[in-house]
Order: sequence, then structure tokens, then C-alpha cells
Amino acid sequence: MITVKDLNDLSGKRVYVRVDFNVPQKNGVIRDTNRIVAALPTIRELADKGAKLILMSHLGKIKWKEPDLAKIEAMKKANDMAPVAKALAELMPEHPVHFCPATRGKELKDAVDALKDGEVLLVQNTRYEKGEEKNDPALAKEWASLADVYVMDAFGSAHRAHASTVGVPSILKEEGKPVALGFLMLKEVANLTKCVEPEESDRPYIAVLGGFKVSDKIKVIDSLLKKCDKILIGGAMAYTFKKALGEKVGSSPVEDDQLDYAKRCYEEANGRLLLPIDSVITDKFEDDGSGRIILTKEGDIPDGFEGVDIGPKTRELYKQELLKAHLVFWNGPMGVFEQEEFQSGTIAICEAVRELDGHAFTVCGGGDSASAVKQFGYKEDFSHVSTGGGASLEMIENDGHLPGVDVLK
Repeated sequence: MITVKDLNDLSGKRVYVRVDFNVPQKNGVIRDTNRIVAALPTIRELADKGAKLILMSHLGKIKWKEPDLAKIEAMKKANDMAPVAKALAELMPEHPVHFCPATRGKELKDAVDALKDGEVLLVQNTRYEKGEEKNDPALAKEWASLADVYVMDAFGSAHRAHASTVGVPSILKEEGKPVALGFLMLKEVANLTKCVEPEESDRPYIAVLGGFKVSDKIKVIDSLLKKCDKILIGGAMAYTFKKALGEKVGSSPVEDDQLDYAKRCYEEANGRLLLPIDSVITDKFEDDGSGRIILTKEGDIPDGFEGVDIGPKTRELYKQELLKAHLVFWNGPMGVFEQEEFQSGTIAICEAVRELDGHAFTVCGGGDSASAVKQFGYKEDFSHVSTGGGASLEMIENDGHLPGVDVLK
């Protein structure tokens, strides 16, 4: 695969860059510009080389099956890219940034034709087009006709075979035009490949998996059991495993349709899959916190209580396992980290990684765990914090393959 560094003679060339500007916003105000900042090295590299940049990204969701057209229009208005263009212009004042409110047709073509070398055009939300998520051939062909070069720098969307991530580069490849990885993609692929293809020097390789549902993680658990020395389980998904093994879990969330899988998985892991030995439990999880009981419990959880975090003995057990590691992959918090009383388990994983202090290659696989790492101030202690939760998991599941990466090969 070629990268943006390999692209030369770009003066006057139209370069289509798929970025991930799916940033949180409210009433036209961007609340977090991290994803925009992450794309700047690629954008600057290309603009400095004289390219005419066409940036495309999705933002939020447009539910096209919604029968009420007024609601669709409200979704589009809530996910308008115009504020993102303004934020990008403020972050990159050295290159002119324009915005095109059209996603296809004459208005978009005219906006592209008007670009001068080194200028940037951010196009309206790709999901304004119903054909984007279906990888509609006609839409991909129209977008591809605008470009001489394609650069993929949206790792968070690389697991989706959409028109902007797979359709456009497929067409340009067939036409003999360059397709390349951006700097962000290059970093993500290189770092996650270490977790997909561990070497002997990476052992012990420890994975930490949390989150709500076992069903969301079946494929990644199966894949990691083939690669890892141990998997440490936390979060609500732990209670499906514990119930499958005959423990009482009170009113903790459980996927009853996954009990057989959980029991079989635990038995086939042959001691390599560790479950919490104690839990922080509460009788009023949904409450505002007033008057609720919070306890630490080993073994069975009594009726009327549910597990909301791993307990102190589990935190110590998991820490000791992690301190032996030379490679760590983590996806999913250990508890309801959004509430202060239930943050200790997730923070304990962060602390263990900090104690490794360069003695292991540590990857946080995006999603809620990446949010927690940032929230608690541990981001710099990880070798890599992924920008794509779903994409990082699918890369692990599929032995390094993602639609938006494979198309560039």
C-alpha cells in the first residue's frame, strides 16, 4: 500500500480524502475537535504539495427508513457539516477552506472546479445521500469523477463498505489512479496489526474485554483466544459468563441466549479466560444516587442487586496479570465508568498500563474505553489509543482485514 508520503507531483491534482469528521456537536457548536485535529497532518501534507483537496465525511445518522420526511430533514439539519468546515478553517488558517452544501450535481462540480492549488473543500455530510451506506454504484461513480487521487484517512469508517470508503477507491483503482493511506490510517493499521499478528517477543499477550453484551464480542473473543495468552473479562458481559457457570447474578444484565456459548467458550479457554471474583453491586442503578446501597460481593449476587463494576480483589488480580504482559489490547470498560462510584475498575486497568511504563506495547481499542482513558487522563500512558472502536474490533476479528483497508492494497 502506498501512503501520502509516496504521492508526489500533486500540483493541480484533485485529491479526494475520506476523513472522519464525525464529531459531537450541538446547535452548531463543535464540542470536541479531536477527530479534526487527527486528520490535519494528512490534509496539510497534501495541501502543501499543491493538491486541490476534496474532503468527505459522514456525520451522525440519517434514518432513511423513517416515513416522516420532516423527521429526516430534522436529522439532516442536526448533522450539517457547515460548523465542521468553520472549525477546520480555524484550525488550519494557512490554507483556504471552503464548504459545499451539495453532495452531488452541478453545485458540487462547480465548487471542485473553482479550487486553486493548496485549497480545501469540505463537502456536505455523505449520509445526506441515501446511496452512501448502500455503496450505490452511480453515487460512487459521480464522486470518483471528481478526483485524480484517493486518500483514505478515516479509520473509524474503514470497517464499512460504503460508497465513500470502498466504491470511490475501487473505481479509481480500475482507472489506474493512485489510492493511498493517510497518516492516521497508517498509524492505526500498523499498531493494530501488532495485536493481530503477535510475535513471540510480545508474550505474554493479555487482552482485556468489557462492555455490555457478549453477543457484540463473540467474534473478537474467538479470535483473541487464538492469539492471546489470557483474556480478562469485565463489564456487564461478565455476568452472562458467571450465570452460565451456575452463579447467581441477581438482576445484573444477562443475555440468556448466549449462555451456552459463554459456558463453552469458558471451558474451551482452559483457564485462559478470567472472570471477576468479586463485584461492586447496587440496588438502584438507574437512580440519581440518593439512598442507594453499594456493596462489594464475592460469589453470588443477591436478588434485587446488580453488578456495576469489578471489585477490589478482581482489580488486584487483573493488575498482576497485566504487569506480566509485553502486549496488551483493551476494549470495553470494566464498569459503569460514567458514574463516579463505579469507575474504580476501569481506572485500575489504566493504572496497570501506566505501571507497565514502556515495558509493553499497549493498545486501547477505541469506543467507550478510549473515552474513559481520555476522561481519566491516561491517554499518554498507552502506546496507541485507536480512533475507531468498531473498526479496531473488526480488524481483530477478521485477522487484519477491513473493507476500507483491503481496497487500497
